Amino acid sequence: MRKLFQFVFAAVLGSIITLAAYEKLALRPHNSPAQSMVNTATPSTGFSFANYNTAYTGAPATDFTYAAAKTTPAVVHIQSTQQYKATSYQFNPFGNLFGDDFFFGPRGGRGGQPNPQVASGSGVIISPDGYIVTNNHVVENADELEVTLYDKRTYQATVIGTDPSTDLALIKIDDTNLPALTLANSDEAKVGEWVLAVGNPFNLESTVTAGIVSAKGRNLHILEDNTAIESFIQTDAAVNPGNSGGALVNTNGQLLGINTAIATPTGTYAGYSFAVPANIVGKVIEDLKNYGVVQRAFLGISINNVDGNLAKEKNLTVNQGVYVNSLMEDGPAVAAGIKEGDVIVRIENADIKSVSELQEQVVRHRPGDRIAVTVNRNGSEKVLNVTLRNKNGNTELVTKNAEKTETMAVLGAQLENLTNRECEKLGLRSGVRVKELGTGKLSQTDIRQGFIITKIDDQPVSSASQVSDALQAKKGSGALIEGVYPNAPNSTYYYGIGM
Repeated sequence: MRKLFQFVFAAVLGSIITLAAYEKLALRPHNSPAQSMVNTATPSTGFSFANYNTAYTGAPATDFTYAAAKTTPAVVHIQSTQQYKATSYQFNPFGNLFGDDFFFGPRGGRGGQPNPQVASGSGVIISPDGYIVTNNHVVENADELEVTLYDKRTYQATVIGTDPSTDLALIKIDDTNLPALTLANSDEAKVGEWVLAVGNPFNLESTVTAGIVSAKGRNLHILEDNTAIESFIQTDAAVNPGNSGGALVNTNGQLLGINTAIATPTGTYAGYSFAVPANIVGKVIEDLKNYGVVQRAFLGISINNVDGNLAKEKNLTVNQGVYVNSLMEDGPAVAAGIKEGDVIVRIENADIKSVSELQEQVVRHRPGDRIAVTVNRNGSEKVLNVTLRNKNGNTELVTKNAEKTETMAVLGAQLENLTNRECEKLGLRSGVRVKELGTGKLSQTDIRQGFIITKIDDQPVSSASQVSDALQAKKGSGALIEGVYPNAPNSTYYYGIGM
């Protein structure tokens, strides 16, 4: 028994000694000799272990939840309805962006199927009183627009104005206190910056995808307008049919751009998407809201990009910028002192490296605005102040009614509406008679006085105002006029004109 007690006592004493020694070593200061013997691989300055440390003060991991929560309530689903089916299909290497299924959800009426055609896209609420910005090709030729909010409320929308040259449109629903996004300064967007694309691809409402800004100032040559402005923000955020008109936002939930296009061989997302920058969006929607049309300003120059080859050919001292090929006689650039052979390198405080960047800066201004243009001339920079003008060569602002009057003057015709009785007698649903022909676009075709216009690009017209609106929207492209003659109401005639 005595031996057993001695054994137990020795065991307990050994345990006490071991614990005391462990505690002493564990609590020893880091600079003590004992501790240095344990940590022989102390990290060098500038390196750290990959464990989480609450005291770390570096950049946190990107979190998209705030931006997504802020953005999704302000992005709407737009359903457009056309009462008459399309009769043609034109292939586009970018997926037939405009006027077809590329950025829309499922639609009917193709290939002679029953009317109506129904297509879908996206839009962004930009003010609490119901103004929504979207793409022109989302609302173009629509007879009816239905907007569905994030909380499933639905509204009928009216078109305030459209701008084919930037592919933007402003529509409105009748409500207040709506969630709205603020516009970011898209000039401050940086390549490599995280962004979110929010929209309704394939009718899947409120879809959020993430990517980075891949490039800025992209010109894709996809807008069919002779005054087209293309300076897209390129991202790798996934965008698909139905996203068109949706939001591209930064991580603060601010609107950086309106998603408009994707480069794809298949019609669905293949790696890159493109958005109209917010600084262009802001100017266009302000003009559409205040004037009904965009106030477009011009420098009055013919230009192209400067690269290494052009620099050698023209003996330039710079390898990037915009080269002035020629100038409009008595135009604003000439009046300011710009000369052929100048290289525009800066507008205001923005460096100019390409034609698309120059166009983006100019489109933000209105006729009458004065801007500082810096040119490189024979190796020296000069700052010249240019007063911008409109396409008519003056500084006046235009209204929607003024544009209609101008369009009718270009047509060179006096039009009058058919009465209901006349339509019934001719077996027509609607029509507009060419009352008189003068000098203009119509007189350059084989149209004769008395011709009754029933459709423009397969869309029915019932008033001279509708004819003006339809042709005004075709500026920079062509239009197909369809109609009949009173003495042969059963024979349909077609005339093509360029606008």
